[in-house]
Amino acid sequence: MNPLQLDFKDKSAVVTGGSNGIGLAISRALAGSGASVSIFDLPAEKPAEAARALGGRGFEVDVTDWKTIDRAFAAAGDPSIVVVNAGIGETSPFCETSADLWNRTIAVNLAGAFHTMQAAGQCMKRGKGGAIVVVASTNSFDGEANLAAYNASKAGLLGLIHTAANELGQYGIRVNGVCPGLIRTRLTAGHFADPAILSGYFRHIPLGRGGEPEEVARTVAFLASDLASYITGATIFVDGGQMASKFGVWTEAEADFDGQRWIRKG
Repeated sequence: MNPLQLDFKDKSAVVTGGSNGIGLAISRALAGSGASVSIFDLPAEKPAEAARALGGRGFEVDVTDWKTIDRAFAAAGDPSIVVVNAGIGETSPFCETSADLWNRTIAVNLAGAFHTMQAAGQCMKRGKGGAIVVVASTNSFDGEANLAAYNASKAGLLGLIHTAANELGQYGIRVNGVCPGLIRTRLTAGHFADPAILSGYFRHIPLGRGGEPEEVARTVAFLASDLASYITGATIFVDGGQMASKFGVWTEAEADFDGQRWIRKG
């Protein structure tokens, strides 16, 4: 095999929130490169059905209930790859964010991620190490309006990534993160269906478009692989260059918007 190809043969992987969207794309990418994939997701998301299509196993897990996480890891066996992807996001103005919205968001996105990483670390310490990849966000770094709870939860993931990488490296466990920008999923379908929204949003993205779940999945797979054997405590933006841009890139004088992306004239 080409040494630069991904090879997860004989490796087992867990993907939380792996039944749809970015999580499903990650599950497919890992399974497609030979991994035995276990999907942890809510019962309503039908994880067993999603996993069966990939030749894997599905487990009903609510990451806000830490006992379900522990039971699923015990049933799935010690993994060599864990992708912490489960998350929620709901908008509300800063001064109107309710205690319920705040607590639910932190419980899923931050506390649930923490215990998933903790359980994964305990499993991997018993084995021969492994790789944990956390799906954070560009919102880990910025303060997008009306997303106080989401932004705070995603920013907190960076602290978990850095701390876990620091403590678990001695056991051969690497911990990294990806920070997607606007990706086409079930949750963002409304944005992608409205060219008026996209035109203004994508004006600030050097590549001029949104991302696809598979583009995030390929980055996750790289970080989970031996190709990233000397990378830990890092985060990679998968955002088309959005976080590198400040005042916008695209103008009508030089480009046209076709409803989905900006394209240079000429």
